[in-house]
Amino acid sequence: MLLFETLAEQKIRDAIERGELDNLPGAGKPLDVAEDPLIPEDMRVAYRILKNAGFVPAELQLAKEIHDLERLVESLGAGAERARAVRKLQLLSLKLAESRGRGTDLRLEHEYYGKLVKRLGQGG
Repeated sequence: MLLFETLAEQKIRDAIERGELDNLPGAGKPLDVAEDPLIPEDMRVAYRILKNAGFVPAELQLAKEIHDLERLVESLGAGAERARAVRKLQLLSLKLAESRGRGTDLRLEHEYYGKLVKRLGQGG
């Protein structure tokens, strides 16, 4: 499990133990995910048609590829294959940040990512 997922899960467990998630509106009812309230009404039909046709926006496809690559990096031992996967992961993360209109300081991101990968390689 990734570091961020582990932290998120721990925060959720803590909130449940403190009772912060008790009696929320809609508790015990299934979520209605058919309509996205963030999509303007006049665009919902077009989005539904694209979704039914199996279209996945490039940003979501890229995010999925990054997620899959993160899992691969976690499972690989030290070596050339892991190094290639890490480089590809860095490239895809940069592309995703750019597609979202957020530039990045490559030096800081590289330094941070290197530390993160090293820590994950040591088992957390």
